[in-house]
Amino acid sequence: MSKQQRPSGETYVGVAHLELHVPEARSLKAKRGPVRSLVEKIRNRHQVLVIEADHQDLQQRSRLAICALSTSSVDIEARLRRVEGTVDRNWSGHVLSWEIEIVQI
Repeated sequence: MSKQQRPSGETYVGVAHLELHVPEARSLKAKRGPVRSLVEKIRNRHQVLVIEADHQDLQQRSRLAICALSTSSVDIEARLRRVEGTVDRNWSGHVLSWEIEIVQI
């Protein structure tokens, strides 16, 4: 779609990268349960896309990418902060890092 055909409204994409430590996991199978549970809670409560973006081969680490779209960067920031609160309340392991990037497309 050319710029002339594009709608006049702005669109923003927000991506949060979340690095998790799963100290109780002694195998990849043991890691999957708690990570999958957290991913489902985030998806169901916040209407965002969530994928395990890295560390699939490490038994005690997981890196999630969480994506949100909106016409407002303020809305995306607030939504991703609510996701952060959900993680804090529901994750029994350690949150090693949390980074948010918002871009206009």
